[in-house]
Amino acid sequence: MNRKMATCEGSEARSVLSRVPPLLTDLYQFTMAYAYWRADRHNEPAVFELFFRDNPFGGGFSLFAGLSDCLLFLQNFAFSDDDVEYLRSVLPADTDAAFFSYLKELDCSAVSVSAVPEGSVVFARVPLLEVSGPLAVVQLLETSLLCLVNYASLVCSNAARFRLAAGPRRRLLEMGLRRAQGPDGGLTASRYTYIPGFDLTSNALAGRLFGIPVAGTMAHSYVTSFSSLEEVWPQTLVPCGGAGSVDFICLVKGWLGRVCQILGSKTSLVREGELAAFLSYAIAYPQNFLPVIDSYSVSCSGLLCFCAVALALCELQYQPLGVRLDSGDLCRQSLEVRRVFKECSKQFSVPQFESLIIVGTNSISEQSLAELSKKENEIDVVGVGTHLVTCTRQPSLGCVYKLTEVRGRPRMKMSEDPEKSTLPGRKSVYRLLDADGHPQMDLICLSEEAAPEAGVSLTCFPLGLNKTLQTVTPAQVTSLRLDVFTCGQITFPLNSASESRERAQISLQSLHPLHKRLQEPQDYTVVLSERLHTLVSDITKGNSKGSNFLLSN
Repeated sequence: MNRKMATCEGSEARSVLSRVPPLLTDLYQFTMAYAYWRADRHNEPAVFELFFRDNPFGGGFSLFAGLSDCLLFLQNFAFSDDDVEYLRSVLPADTDAAFFSYLKELDCSAVSVSAVPEGSVVFARVPLLEVSGPLAVVQLLETSLLCLVNYASLVCSNAARFRLAAGPRRRLLEMGLRRAQGPDGGLTASRYTYIPGFDLTSNALAGRLFGIPVAGTMAHSYVTSFSSLEEVWPQTLVPCGGAGSVDFICLVKGWLGRVCQILGSKTSLVREGELAAFLSYAIAYPQNFLPVIDSYSVSCSGLLCFCAVALALCELQYQPLGVRLDSGDLCRQSLEVRRVFKECSKQFSVPQFESLIIVGTNSISEQSLAELSKKENEIDVVGVGTHLVTCTRQPSLGCVYKLTEVRGRPRMKMSEDPEKSTLPGRKSVYRLLDADGHPQMDLICLSEEAAPEAGVSLTCFPLGLNKTLQTVTPAQVTSLRLDVFTCGQITFPLNSASESRERAQISLQSLHPLHKRLQEPQDYTVVLSERLHTLVSDITKGNSKGSNFLLSN
């Protein structure tokens, strides 16, 4: 592990501990834990599962995220004396004092977790986490684990859809911090939008904590703060690798006249303040010159000012980066900007203008990004904020955390709404692949069942109502979950954002295009083994028969 990566991981751990202390949970977790403790049931072995019921955004898949945060939270789970004293003040006055002594000694040393690796493609109803341990402890973990997984997986899945809409070529910049639901929402979004394919973030803290490349130059406020060339200071610039200072304002003025002449533009329409802003910034950062050019008029001022300053930088052997468009018809404007760049390159013999980039930012949504990708345009980088980090189309993934086993006996929630029923017992989850290596279906079976084998047919029941038995022969079989936390210790390497990103790319590439369609994707099949299906049926039938426990002595 290199020093930079180690620093990022250490910073990440401190970030999780400060954001997610064990008291960040619902009060009823403590009242249930107390009731378990009073009944002497708190140490009974129990198993919970975490999953979601529907793929988000009307899509065909989701991406699992938040695992590293969960593991760090579990490893450091402990109540401070101040935490316990606070709980003493808010729980009912008749709570036994010995319960608070029990809380002071509580940790996750008896807890174990198996999980799908972070960055994996996942589907509705498939258990992402299995948490086992003492009943009271694993109950107390519910809210915190849901909090860590729900938004992380939702925004990660949303970012994957933006990447699909953008296509593989165009670079994507996450810039939603100012629109996020609070500082933690902004930080979480920056990390988990990088995993499925965003290339950059504007969030400086995310860059420090997670090693994500950061980008950014100027806002409109910087441009509009200038009104006169007299505000430019210093007014000189030293050539790249050279000696002596050049009067940069005089040099740019000369280039501005030449640009206006070849384009047939009027110098009288150029905003002096905009030119001053570009000059000042270029002098400060001659190697990082990428201004926003629509503060006033792109064609009459902003583009002309950029070209003049950029050509002057090129003359001094610097390489300007490009421009940002933030309003209007981005596609049409980008075509015009590129035309001007090519004209300048040709007329002035400046090949550097051929490699200038165009950044587009203007309340980009998944739909507008998909439409942009279908139109002719010259946009190289798209910056996305509000619609990405706030997940405008769906505010929550709806993950749930349900009890599946106590004392080695399966438990099942039954509901007036059959879709909210749970699957009983400890389970294993396998992904069955077809001959082309595409995921074909996910198989959920009881943990004691033998693993399916490639090339060997098996019978199963598609998950859902009134589904009939079917037979399938997988070409390949992979186990989805790994043991990641055993008896209080992390047993699976914590993934950096880059490592999770690599897994997400591989997982998404393997998914069949029909399941990745943004509109009307093909449903992915999740199936139950015969034994699990029989267990569900037996428990359901047994429940429907009722009980005569009230008549017993």
